[in-house]
Amino acid sequence: MLIDWPLAERVANAVAARAPQPAVTEVPALAASLPEIEDRIEATTGLRSRSGPASFAVVDRSAWISANLAGFRHLLAPLLERAESTIGRLGRQITSRVTAVEVGGLIGWMSGRVLGQYDLLVGHDDPASDAVYLVGPNIAGLERRFGFDPAPFRTWVLIHELTHRAQFTGVPWMRAHFTDLVARTLSLADTDPRAMLAAAVAAVRDPAGSRQRLREYGLAGVVASDQQRAVINEVAGLMSLLEGHGDVVMTRAAGPLVADAPRFERILQARRRRGTPITRAVQQLLGIEAKLNQYAAGERFIAAIEAAAGERAVDRCWASPDQLPSMDEIRDPQRWLARTGG
Repeated sequence: MLIDWPLAERVANAVAARAPQPAVTEVPALAASLPEIEDRIEATTGLRSRSGPASFAVVDRSAWISANLAGFRHLLAPLLERAESTIGRLGRQITSRVTAVEVGGLIGWMSGRVLGQYDLLVGHDDPASDAVYLVGPNIAGLERRFGFDPAPFRTWVLIHELTHRAQFTGVPWMRAHFTDLVARTLSLADTDPRAMLAAAVAAVRDPAGSRQRLREYGLAGVVASDQQRAVINEVAGLMSLLEGHGDVVMTRAAGPLVADAPRFERILQARRRRGTPITRAVQQLLGIEAKLNQYAAGERFIAAIEAAAGERAVDRCWASPDQLPSMDEIRDPQRWLARTGG
């Protein structure tokens, strides 16, 4: 076992426990509002989940950590099996602990920042299985810090996560397409330590290019091969579209349900920008900063294609995988419009 998963979970929980965990106030009416939220999302996007009525769970950080480590374990299994064959027994023992600490530290740190999540990997290979989480302590912390009313704030977060559910289970091919892209990315990973060393040397020799790739993709983009970066670029384009679309829908569908949505958005955007230098450095290395930039680019992409082809121009993306924009087209929407006949 190339990652000591129980150790990773212990490390993650130890890191998570360092942050305050305020008590979470229950909002009983929130579950009753789910049908109305789904109706608003469908009215805004034309998308409706084919997996039945939505539900959600308010979880603590420990439960969120456990669910995400299970997802990582499932996704990384083929890659780790290949890597084990290239490392001796002693190397596996050392690597499993070192990697567990790294993974656990990352997941533990993220557990204190995530508000909500749509998890399409629950049940792993079961296409009808998914889950929506609200991370209670993080939600409650923001509600208390900024004086947010729990019911509309949690409704606002749920709109975003349920929009992702509608994207992945309302577009018939989306879930399979996404998991295929992830599998392709992992299949191209070279587990030979010499290849990683060569990639690191190449990055040092091209500092300007490495800085650009770090901004665009995080550390993974710096050490990736050209072939890997092509697939990473495809994944980035898809996630930029889905997250940008989620943010747009979050604003539009919230209208009659969440009067304070503009205030929530303004405060959380300012909170992201006020991160400490250390936090920003960690986000850059992990690719989180790149993802935030991609999501902003996704919103700009949608605004541009709507200006050219109408408010539901994005619907063209749901027709088939070849209608999806690449990351280059996200940055230059006119290229996507020209390619798809806009």
